[in-house]
Amino acid sequence: MARQVRTMQSRILTAQAPLSSLRQAWRKPQRMVGTLAACGAVLLTAQSAHAAMNFCAAPALQTSERTNADPGVKALVSYVQSHLNEPAHALPKLHTEGTLPHEGIYDQSVEAEKDLDLLRDAALAWRATSDDRYLKLVDRLLFAWVTTYQPSFNPIDETHFDGLILAYDMTASALPVKTRNASMAFLTKLANGYIAQVDAQPRPLQGTFRNNWQSHRVKLIAMAAFTLDNRKLIDAAQRLYIEHIGDNIAPDGATIDFTERDALHYVTYDLQPLVTAALAARRHNRNWLPEKASSGASLQAALDWLAPYAAGIKAHEEFVHSNVAFDTKRREAGLPGYAGPWDPKNAAELFHLAARLDGRYAPVALKLAPTPPAWLAVCLPLQAR
Repeated sequence: MARQVRTMQSRILTAQAPLSSLRQAWRKPQRMVGTLAACGAVLLTAQSAHAAMNFCAAPALQTSERTNADPGVKALVSYVQSHLNEPAHALPKLHTEGTLPHEGIYDQSVEAEKDLDLLRDAALAWRATSDDRYLKLVDRLLFAWVTTYQPSFNPIDETHFDGLILAYDMTASALPVKTRNASMAFLTKLANGYIAQVDAQPRPLQGTFRNNWQSHRVKLIAMAAFTLDNRKLIDAAQRLYIEHIGDNIAPDGATIDFTERDALHYVTYDLQPLVTAALAARRHNRNWLPEKASSGASLQAALDWLAPYAAGIKAHEEFVHSNVAFDTKRREAGLPGYAGPWDPKNAAELFHLAARLDGRYAPVALKLAPTPPAWLAVCLPLQAR
């Protein structure tokens, strides 16, 4: 198998904009003109079946570059290297939704979910270094999960499977046939199951088929659909994305989750999976960021609504008027973030992801965190213009 090695473009960190500039930007939103400014990655080509999304754009590093790699790259590779002999923690079921630490299988699920992030990071380490040890780790963990786990179609319990999808997306062409075929079957089952679940609901959608749960369903459907390059699944993903934008986001950008929970925590939790879905679509030349529902609502409007809070221009006391009993339960249990002022840093990853869609969000992202999370710095090293 031939491997094409290309130079990794250095991550660009732009200077932080003053608050006056941020205020001006959100008063007069510009039309999104940026594109993901990253070169397409070339994966190993072997068998006929392969992933088609190519969500992560970072190419491999040349040998001479690895010793001077970006600190984020070094940190990620070092982390993966320290887990090369980690056993798979695959479970047939995960469940954290609606439970507190030490309840049910919460702790066991959280520990097992670490595999899903490790899968993503190992695939990125392989992408960056071409070291087959990391590919073997992906193969071992991926096969264990796709042959053990049985989808529950609870999107809160399963949202971390985005890490597994990204790992498959980056390594599919180089995986053993049995792992690739098992992964394709798993992702097809996951996407079709979620689509069938949503399509069986009466319209207009209500409850958890309207709030942040649906954002996580849309993310998983879209990521699976694009990496499988399945036209039927892709069309369903786009249809459900637009429907959800109309159901969840008001024309002014406020989300139903903010109305129900009175918490920016849930606005962030609602929007991050939608931005991730939009990034998957962008790799197939579909621009979901400004895409409008019939109401005029859009993901772009929702990000613009949240941006002044993230930039520190506005503040908010969290969960004061939430009508969800579980929010009170978590506050009484002393879990951080369920009382008091919202910490804008909780939106750092969201805005670093959004900056890969539209460079207007870069000043907010950099204000919240000077560098993106290590996985994102390796996956999509360049923000949009």
